Amino acid sequence: QVHLVESGGGSVQAGGSLRLSCAVSGSRFRSARMGWFRQAPGKKRQGLAAIDRDGTTTYADSLKGRFSCSVDNAKNTLYLQMDNLKPEDTAMYYCAAGPGALWVGYRPDPADFAYWGQGTQVTVSS
Repeated sequence: QVHLVESGGGSVQAGGSLRLSCAVSGSRFRSARMGWFRQAPGKKRQGLAAIDRDGTTTYADSLKGRFSCSVDNAKNTLYLQMDNLKPEDTAMYYCAAGPGALWVGYRPDPADFAYWGQGTQVTVSS
């Protein structure tokens, strides 16, 4: 089993930054691949970034370099640094984990992740 707890969400003005954290506990095998997703009201869950324990990272094309994902294996913590935030970034943000590999060009798909946190709300005002 894998347990994930997100933190770091909040309210920020457009152009601001936030760093989300996700504490990961449990099986390292079952959390070999980790990712960040978000879901706005009435919309489908969107994949943002995926990372493996070696630090290989992929991102959704739409982020255009504004978000950066990293992992601290010693602390078992996943991070999402979000810069130049826009009102359309307002959503519930989730971290997720699952077994499996990561490759260049992979785009995070919710169906590939078995374990999910409860989410942290990010609200960006104009």
